[in-house]
Amino acid sequence: MSEQAASNPTDANRDPAYTEQVPEEKSSHLTLRFMASPTDIVMAGAEGVSGGRILEWIDKAAYACAVQWAGAYCVTAYVGHIHFTRPIPSGHLVEVRSRIAMTGSSSMHIVNEVLSADPREGVFTRACDCLVIYVAKDPDTGKPMKVQPFVPETEEERRIELAARDRIQLRKEIQEEMSAQTYEGESNEPRIIHRFMAKPTDINFGGKVHGGTAMEWIDSTGASCTMEWSGERTQAVYAGGIRFYQPINIGDLIEVDARIIRTGKRGMHVHTHVRCGDPRGGSENLKTAIHATFTYVAIDIDGQPLPARQFTPTTDTDIALWEHAERLMELRSEFTPRPLISLPEPRQTID
Repeated sequence: MSEQAASNPTDANRDPAYTEQVPEEKSSHLTLRFMASPTDIVMAGAEGVSGGRILEWIDKAAYACAVQWAGAYCVTAYVGHIHFTRPIPSGHLVEVRSRIAMTGSSSMHIVNEVLSADPREGVFTRACDCLVIYVAKDPDTGKPMKVQPFVPETEEERRIELAARDRIQLRKEIQEEMSAQTYEGESNEPRIIHRFMAKPTDINFGGKVHGGTAMEWIDSTGASCTMEWSGERTQAVYAGGIRFYQPINIGDLIEVDARIIRTGKRGMHVHTHVRCGDPRGGSENLKTAIHATFTYVAIDIDGQPLPARQFTPTTDTDIALWEHAERLMELRSEFTPRPLISLPEPRQTID
């Protein structure tokens, strides 16, 4: 036995095939790759995967990216500015690419890109991209914890960091506009409310409902509302301002409240509140967990957009919410941030 082994009994007793694992440097990016399956088509007759299911994929990839950087459990705080540019068919090979753009004290701003390809061809094209913000949580206190700062090293990383910083002021202005708006009062807006219980199968590794699961609830309810109003099949083309206020637990009573607050030539603008709480307290005691804005368009049998059935606001509440939707559109149209992804596809606000 060598002197080194004799002085270290632990090493001496190891299996000769044992190889010590040296911790690698934290990775700032991650890619998930999988097949889009028939069960991902959640609506009969749909051309492709629903926007809600794509958001669920994004949240899973972004969560994994955030956790591997923070080394701790993380929660979704914000998802924004998502344009669904084309459908993803069942049977396509899907890639969800997530990378850290910048970090705050406890937050990680993560850029996500969803691409897909016919596996027989292998040519990946973009279906959507967005920014997700996660906050790391201390495992003992549950409070936000500091994360290692991300320092961009390449020219592309520096460009993405600037693009993420560009969006901070816009988020602030949108949040102020949304916080100042009330949704109470007499209303004739097209509206659907879904209520159900949060199931054990809805939770993530931290024991709370996964943010992606909640976003799929939001899209499902918004699609129900717009299809009932239009009498046509609808699909989400934009999602933004998805803000998470509090976690949702197993057994909570969930209320997903979707209402059309404005219609344009094609777009139906839907605001959705997700509320949750102990079912023993009644629905009137539920607290807001998530607030989101989606835009839907009605489509024909060939997947082409149809003119929107028009809604005319008549009550003071409905008129105020219509004006609120227009102010949000103006804020987004006036703001011209650097693109998060190189060579972005042309975009416009759906009206």
